Amino acid sequence: MSSKILIVEDEEQIASFLRRGLSYEGYEVETAADGASALAKARDARPDLVVLDLMLPGMDGLEVCRRLRTAHSSLPILILTARDSVSDRVQGLDAGSDDYMVKPFALAELLARVRALLRRAGPGEPEILQFADLRLDTGTRQVFRAETRIELTSKEFDLLELFLRHPKQVLTRETIYDRVWGYDFGGESNIIEVYIRYLRQKLEADGRSRLLFTVRGVGYVLREET
Repeated sequence: MSSKILIVEDEEQIASFLRRGLSYEGYEVETAADGASALAKARDARPDLVVLDLMLPGMDGLEVCRRLRTAHSSLPILILTARDSVSDRVQGLDAGSDDYMVKPFALAELLARVRALLRRAGPGEPEILQFADLRLDTGTRQVFRAETRIELTSKEFDLLELFLRHPKQVLTRETIYDRVWGYDFGGESNIIEVYIRYLRQKLEADGRSRLLFTVRGVGYVLREET
């Protein structure tokens, strides 16, 4: 089961942008446009994480944060706001938030922070991701083709998990950088090609069919041979 995220944001354009970006990553997303709705949805939907704006109509975000923290002591809360002073950050963290981001923001950074907060909060429900004869267990971090187990490094596993969450979708190199290596990655420019080659060697051992294909000039896709 994927993690549930509640977005509390009264600007419809930003809320829609966040919903699309988080949904694309496989999260279940709920939205609320004011504090009262946010508290009700947090109670009823029981999200795994809240992305919270501070400048809301009616009850402001700091009060929402305090009430969320009182009612849900371990719920990760990420404040996302245009308020950028040191005193604003201090108030947000003192109100009970776990992290604080300032608008405008890069989606890749927000996704990285969401992943970090969810990891810190504890593992989610394990999932079995499948495509063709390929199977990946997020709980045990084991990978199989048919009944043959394939040993992967941690980064190879993360890369393959990304493809299995988006089968038949062409993933650009920029998307792969952001999702697997993180928003602040500054390593080798050919690192993706290197790891794709590693994965192919392991997935295609013993004459097994190819599943990872290059889309020239764009990126890579997980699909069956035609």
